[in-house]
Amino acid sequence: MPDIDATDHALLRLLRSDGRRTYSDMAGEVGLSVAAVKRRVDRLQELGVITGFTVQVDHAKLGWTIEAFTELRYAGTTRVADIVQSASAIPEVHAVFTIAGDPDALIQLRVRDLDHLQQAIDQLRRTGNVVGTKTLMVLGSWTRES
Repeated sequence: MPDIDATDHALLRLLRSDGRRTYSDMAGEVGLSVAAVKRRVDRLQELGVITGFTVQVDHAKLGWTIEAFTELRYAGTTRVADIVQSASAIPEVHAVFTIAGDPDALIQLRVRDLDHLQQAIDQLRRTGNVVGTKTLMVLGSWTRES
């Protein structure tokens, strides 16, 4: 377990809210020099705590207005790697979560409209050993920043 203190957590919160935030801006927020902030961020990367920097996209503005989660149940002999491989090959699949219990996987989908959702679900059902699905449409969401 890496030695992460309150200042490191503050830097992580700042970077999660804006991955393009400058070291100078963060230094003012946490009361350290710019060099000290850079050293801490570099250390968090070396430790594998920070695994990358990314952009947040408003998918609705790109025409992908519906988000849904589909529970997938597979035949008992299906390997986890096969579940991930078959589901992730579908462009509408945003994330694949393999889970313990029933169902076997939870798939996050982004689609243009309800017809597109139906097509994506039909495609998931044809991926191999799928024996059942249940789809839940997202009405709204909230994500913790830190």
